Amino acid sequence: MAEQGGAFTDRLARVPEREWDKRAGPDALLEGAREPFVLRGLVADWPLVEAGKRSARDARRYLLDHARDRPFKVSIGAPGHDGRLFYDAEMEMNFRVGTGKLADIFGGIDKAEGQGEARTVYLASIDIPSHFDGLDDANPIELGDRDPLKSIWMGTRTRIAAHNDFPDNLACCAVGRRRFTLFPPHQFRNLYLGPIDHTPAGRAVSMVDFDAPDLAAHPRFIDAMAEAQTVELEPGDAIFIPSMWWHHVEGLADFNILVNYWWRRTPAWLGQPQVALNHAILAIRDLPPEDKAIWREQFDHYVFENDEQVTDHIPEKARSILARLTPESAGRLRAFLLRTLSR
Repeated sequence: MAEQGGAFTDRLARVPEREWDKRAGPDALLEGAREPFVLRGLVADWPLVEAGKRSARDARRYLLDHARDRPFKVSIGAPGHDGRLFYDAEMEMNFRVGTGKLADIFGGIDKAEGQGEARTVYLASIDIPSHFDGLDDANPIELGDRDPLKSIWMGTRTRIAAHNDFPDNLACCAVGRRRFTLFPPHQFRNLYLGPIDHTPAGRAVSMVDFDAPDLAAHPRFIDAMAEAQTVELEPGDAIFIPSMWWHHVEGLADFNILVNYWWRRTPAWLGQPQVALNHAILAIRDLPPEDKAIWREQFDHYVFENDEQVTDHIPEKARSILARLTPESAGRLRAFLLRTLSR
């Protein structure tokens, strides 16, 4: 049985909305937050938002005034697939990826505007400092002592399958409208994830079509729906998505711009957990069950429990990587791993 997306989202809980101090910004609300929330009007005074309220073309012209003369990566989908950037029937991508100057990409959007069955055009996760001059300064946000990655997402109507990210994420709707549907981290089993090494954008995605969930093929999705939250953002609104929360994102207007900020709660030199998962698949997953059980115990001992039994019997100066990691010891460990993986 397939269920239409409108009925699906209408029944979901709404992402909570929080009040914020206009003088201090969202810093205090973000500190230690582990649940999603919406901040209405957080960036409503941005010049980019004001340009978009005049027209989509004004927003594009505003961005072109700041764009650097360099290639921009763009994904292009065929007409008629409703903006869903996903797999095709052969599990290959249903879009192609190329590069071009932003003026040329926007020129194509200008020509296709209002034509109905236009191609999907999506510029995803474009690094702002390296692709624009002064855009960040002209459209500021107060995030305390965080040093986030700053990205902009631009394009026509899109549907981006549910996925998660390791960093915390503050996503600001600048132009158009965005619908977010969120699921807690533990719901990954009920989202029917696709491959982790062959993905539309680097992260495993849900294979469920949120516009028409097939509950015969994906029956556990009902359990995910029971814990889902949804919200539509208007220009100037923002949503906080905590680390590892699954989010399905839709660009609902003919042209949409999102600006987001990613930051980690831990130092970047600690590495990416996804890399460790991939390595564990390579080295452990296909071992005999009795060997896997032994390694499970060792992972619990050294990684997940990591209590005093690990190190108390070792002189403090001799604990090496079993001690709390530092940038120096993490660097030595990374170098060791690179040497072993290259053999």
